[in-house]
Amino acid sequence: MPRWEITLPSPPGGLPGVTMAGFSDRANELTDLALVPHPAVTVLFDLGDEPFVIEDGRGARQRERVVAGLAPDRARGRGLVRSWECLQVRLSPLVAHAVLGASAELGGTVAALDDLWGREALLIQERLREASSWRERFAIAETALARRADPRRTVDPEVAFSWRRMVAGRGRVRVGRLVAETGWSRKRLWSRFRDQIGLTPKRVAQLIRFDHAVHRLAAGQRAAFVAAESGYADQSHLNRDVMAFAGTTPTAVARSPFLAVDDVAWPYMAGKGLDGTTSGLVACRRP
Repeated sequence: MPRWEITLPSPPGGLPGVTMAGFSDRANELTDLALVPHPAVTVLFDLGDEPFVIEDGRGARQRERVVAGLAPDRARGRGLVRSWECLQVRLSPLVAHAVLGASAELGGTVAALDDLWGREALLIQERLREASSWRERFAIAETALARRADPRRTVDPEVAFSWRRMVAGRGRVRVGRLVAETGWSRKRLWSRFRDQIGLTPKRVAQLIRFDHAVHRLAAGQRAAFVAAESGYADQSHLNRDVMAFAGTTPTAVARSPFLAVDDVAWPYMAGKGLDGTTSGLVACRRP
């Protein structure tokens, strides 16, 4: 399993809904990695000399500056990278709606960041390549995010409320209850939520529940116990969800290197009290 060095900003950044971490790896060789879905949008800046391609289950392939939407289908990273660094900035999807300028268009896909940010995506990549420290990289990312945030693309209060209820309930909130609590019709909530978050409320609830469950599996908890504690009907139900989202078994997904580092870089992803269903901005480079 890869052993990444993780650097966190000190003090933490000041942008609401934004967290950052830096990753360094000089001892492992990455060739084919499955990306475990989480309730997030991930932007990848690949600054290495060797090609590293992000590919989803539909055959879409992107490299260098890549956006992976919420729960891309069977996404994998492919390439040969012997030594690399990675700056990841995770944003709440409520923030990502304003920062990326797209939501529904990204659901379940990988796309080029240039299509959303134009030439600025390349300029940010170049600045990150030239940066001399983690502190400088964090500052570059935070400045870029603040500049890209469009106040005209705010999420509806009802959508934000529904999202937070799902997060607080770890995906175990019925859509019918959200309809009653927001005062919207089911059709309106379904449509506005998908437009602004990227997936339907039902799919997001399933993804949040899956995210919580796989982190418990990675922590060594038994599948039957995780299924019962996470709101699944039984272990077979958990198995089906893991296969649907990750394309593998609970035993295999529990060994994911991405889940292993989440508890260090993003402790809330394992259900420790913060909004763990965030989106991400990633920048990778060869030392």
